[in-house]
Amino acid sequence: MSSRAASAPNDLDALRDAFLIHVKVERGLSPATVSAYASDLARFSTFVRAQGAHDLGSVGRSHVLGFLHELDRRGLAPRSRQRMLSAVRRMFAFAHAEGWLEGDPLEGVNAPKAPRTLPKVLLPEETDRLISACDDGSALGVRDRAMLEMLYGAGLRVSELVSLPLAGVDARSGLVRVIGKGRKERWVPVGEAALAALQSYLDEARPVLLEGKRERSSALFVTRRGGPMTRQNFFALVRKRARQADLPSEKVSPHVLRHAFATDLLDGGADLRAIQAMLGHADLATTEIYTHVSRGRLRETVEARHPRGAGTRTAK
Repeated sequence: MSSRAASAPNDLDALRDAFLIHVKVERGLSPATVSAYASDLARFSTFVRAQGAHDLGSVGRSHVLGFLHELDRRGLAPRSRQRMLSAVRRMFAFAHAEGWLEGDPLEGVNAPKAPRTLPKVLLPEETDRLISACDDGSALGVRDRAMLEMLYGAGLRVSELVSLPLAGVDARSGLVRVIGKGRKERWVPVGEAALAALQSYLDEARPVLLEGKRERSSALFVTRRGGPMTRQNFFALVRKRARQADLPSEKVSPHVLRHAFATDLLDGGADLRAIQAMLGHADLATTEIYTHVSRGRLRETVEARHPRGAGTRTAK
């Protein structure tokens, strides 16, 4: 064993606690991600203990395979099993890096295969209808339009949008400073339409929403009560605007607008790596899914408009 073995955790629960502190404090992962890791690893520890393995050195490949088999038997979807295996893999990689573990109990263990589904997207005209539904003359409407324009115009995650500070947008250079997953910072260009909507919000709507409030929020987007916008509030207002735009509310979500941003850029000829950088994807393969969406949209266009396709068949 390593010279650091004496400081190794006595059991899996202690290892899990050390790992969670590591990803929270040293890696700066979000509370939601840390909570998900904690839940998945607690489930793994419970299973392993039931198999008679209580300390770190007694866990082997058979325990990991047995855990995956049990999850499958209980009907968990491949993606859920992938997520749990990833949590276990990261915990043991941490133990190995700390010198607490010599072997790797996950060596040769492959992640469950999950079907690759294409992301939902809105057509450009549907996005226009959604954004235009905000034009009701109210301060909330001006705010909602600015938020939707920013989401669609910069491809932000909803968590990134609602956490934007007042100082996060550089209108002069047309850039927004975003803190993404893993507390990674990136600067994303924003289109003129989004910048114009944002300026209208700052000039006209935000002062109205904060009028008479004792505390002035430093968040860019605020609620009618003057507090920072939350993910839950934003999800609700997106669904509300979708209904007003006569769009199926189940088809519209903040993430769908992020997908629309990427797909529309790709259709317009943008470079895939540039889109990857703007979206904050660590892996280009994650961004490449939009090429399949773009091809599917092109096929639908041919079926709808080509003389040999119009009205003769429905695009699959």
